[in-house]
Amino acid sequence: MLSQEKMERINELARLSKAEELSEELKAEQDALREEYLTVFRNVFKSQLDGIEIVDEDCDGEMTDACGGCTACRSDV
Repeated sequence: MLSQEKMERINELARLSKAEELSEELKAEQDALREEYLTVFRNVFKSQLDGIEIVDEDCDGEMTDACGGCTACRSDV
């Protein structure tokens, strides 16, 4: 999770960029903070997706059109 200070700074720079042109230094800071935010977001999102288990109650272990080849049925997984 990104610190509250960094989130506030991201928002501050966004507001400032709407009001006026950012200097090269501030643009670089904004880009670095945004990249850090996106990295954290992607990691958290990926870990959430990795924790999801799909359960198909209609799957009986046989490969059928209804099943569509769920993980339990597929031999290539």
